[in-house]
Amino acid sequence: MRIRQATMRDIPKLLALINNYAADGIMLPRTEFELAEGIRDFQVAESGRQILGCGALHYYTRSSGEIRSLAVSPSAKGSGVGRKLVEALEEEARMCGVSSLFAFTYVADFFARLGFQQVDRALLPLKAWKDCLRCPKFQNCDEIAVMKAIGPLQDSNQIMHTALPALTLPSELISLSVLKTNIDKR
Repeated sequence: MRIRQATMRDIPKLLALINNYAADGIMLPRTEFELAEGIRDFQVAESGRQILGCGALHYYTRSSGEIRSLAVSPSAKGSGVGRKLVEALEEEARMCGVSSLFAFTYVADFFARLGFQQVDRALLPLKAWKDCLRCPKFQNCDEIAVMKAIGPLQDSNQIMHTALPALTLPSELISLSVLKTNIDKR
């Protein structure tokens, strides 16, 4: 098995892998457009021509990034594919000078084994207000937020206050939230 940067040719297989989990409500569905737009964020695990898994690293600030769209083929579960993908994404983040990584997940135990700690999702406002507004679970999110210090700042309290500063929400985002809530009620 090897980990490599994803290419445009991988998109059909990534769509199938991610959207298989999305159909079960475990991940957000992705479109071909979204994957093409963010293909540089993705790494894949492959054996021969078979893609065993994928994961993406998305940057939010100079010091924080998210591991997202982490998916392992059902036939490869338990073989270390997920761990190798997270380690590769973590190394990429470290090389770029990122000091903390976070993820939203249903498998917090997996991330805990890799050194992530559960945190209050309210500490991650950039994520919540950028991506979560379009999520069907926006009003009733049941994912667990996890975070790991990986860079020069190793104290988690320092990470929380430096890497992910508290934000005041722009009025446009508040308006979008109210609009989405009103639309959902119809």
